[in-house]
Amino acid sequence: LADEINRTSPRTQAALLQAMQERQVTVAGKTHTINRPFIVFATQNPIDSEGTYSLPEAQLDRFLFNIEITYPQFDEEVQIAQLELSAHPQEAPAIFDLEMLETLHTAAMSVPIAPSLVKAIVTMVRQSRPQESNLPEVQRFVEWGAGVRASQYLVRAARAHAFLKGDAAVRLEHVVAVAAAVLRHRIIPNFVAEAEGWTAKRIVERLLVHLPTLA
Repeated sequence: LADEINRTSPRTQAALLQAMQERQVTVAGKTHTINRPFIVFATQNPIDSEGTYSLPEAQLDRFLFNIEITYPQFDEEVQIAQLELSAHPQEAPAIFDLEMLETLHTAAMSVPIAPSLVKAIVTMVRQSRPQESNLPEVQRFVEWGAGVRASQYLVRAARAHAFLKGDAAVRLEHVVAVAAAVLRHRIIPNFVAEAEGWTAKRIVERLLVHLPTLA
């Protein structure tokens, strides 16, 4: 868990990138192997930028999802406030062990996906690249589009979403459900986009409009 990762030094960020990429990290000349499963959760505060170091695109691309956490709903906020009235639990009980986690992962990655849907995913990702896209919004507002890893992670995430929904195969709706979280940190808007209010999320929405015609 890397809390406020944009406050860590570039050296620490480089070590984390090595760990995510190679499943090992070198510190003071000594290499440490990281056991599986290895999962990184990182947070960053988008408001306070003083004393922070922006993550390089290569490191952002290593993360499967970019999830925006907004204010809670009213009922949720009431529950949060009520927690202050009760004793806090000392321990969080485990809900499954590592063996079960591996079993669930294998099952999720075994959910079938049609070759035509895989091709649609790859086509959509390629449409996010201004040098290849025929979409005016992408050509005008995108500096860098999503790379190859975006296609890989869209397939993985769609499979996992289908598995969690109890569906026998991946459908278009599963891809749509995970697309924003997978793509928005991989699409880099340009200065024109910033001036005209076009965010990466909005560009992803435009890409998704065309996805049904590709599948």
